[in-house]
Amino acid sequence: MTLVGQGAAPGIGAGPAEAGTPPRSSGGGFRNLGSARWRRRNLTFDRVSFFAVFLVVPLVAYIMFVVSPFVQAAYFSLTSWSGFSPQIPFVGLSNYTKLLGDDTFLKAVGNSVILALVLPTVTLGLAMFFATLVTVGGSNRGNVRGLAGSNVYRIVSFFPYVVPAIVIGLIWSQIYDPNSGILNGVLTRVGLDQFTSFAWLGEVSTARLAVMFVIVWGLVGFYMVLFIAAIKGIPAEIFEAARVDGAGRARTTFAITIPLVRDNVQTAYIYMGILALDAFVYMAALEPGGGPENTTLVISQQLFTTAFTKGQFGYACAMGVVLAIVTLAYAGLIFLINRVTGGKDEVSE
Repeated sequence: MTLVGQGAAPGIGAGPAEAGTPPRSSGGGFRNLGSARWRRRNLTFDRVSFFAVFLVVPLVAYIMFVVSPFVQAAYFSLTSWSGFSPQIPFVGLSNYTKLLGDDTFLKAVGNSVILALVLPTVTLGLAMFFATLVTVGGSNRGNVRGLAGSNVYRIVSFFPYVVPAIVIGLIWSQIYDPNSGILNGVLTRVGLDQFTSFAWLGEVSTARLAVMFVIVWGLVGFYMVLFIAAIKGIPAEIFEAARVDGAGRARTTFAITIPLVRDNVQTAYIYMGILALDAFVYMAALEPGGGPENTTLVISQQLFTTAFTKGQFGYACAMGVVLAIVTLAYAGLIFLINRVTGGKDEVSE
């Protein structure tokens, strides 16, 4: 005990003292990182300018262009504002009460939910299938590789995503044209006379499916390239070990590929679901009137009509708030499902 008090050798009874010792400076002394002098020394022009450019400016822009419009929309949803008059009468929650009895809006909500459930599943399922073929779907002999000519498949599949969505919608509206569309022309040429002047976008039984096909066609290539990049990050030794153990292509996909790119799938599912809940551009090009019996009417389409055709901006803002809530609930549901099914545990391991 006396030796320690008189400066015993380091390491003998000095552990607890060293744990609370402040860090040693380059000059051999100690510096107090919490001191005012040290804080002032750290606030150099380079540090302050870095924080201002990369933190303050983006935060201000986010508040101005994202948070502020949403807050304004939430406020206007409590009014009966026409959008052009200086008077903004406050009506409270009457717009939301009115939405509950609006059959057209409820139909649009139902259509949007159906799109959010079907489109991500079909699109991402096809994208994962094609990405697996392109990356590890080649010969079982030799090194793990994709199909022959995989680079060509990537370029061809990604091409529809380069074309703007409105252009894709206009192109397919001409393809679906009952009188001069190429689709009916090809079908009747091969002997299917029942498709003569068939209105793909005008029939209740086919309108929604026709629109879904266009959206899947336009986006599957993008998510295919996204999954290809994720699968390329998986070490080839894992696939080779699975091949040695006798795992087939389907077993390898569900047991190795999908679990290892789970975070990418989750992100893609959320983005695809948000697009499906909106889908305004595709619907405006293919079904501007909402389709037969409002089969393809979505929330954003009804919102646009209510605001700019009927001049009911307050009521339209209430629809926008409902759409935002549904979108946030959808994203939260995907995160919850991923967590419950063990996604977080797999990542942490």
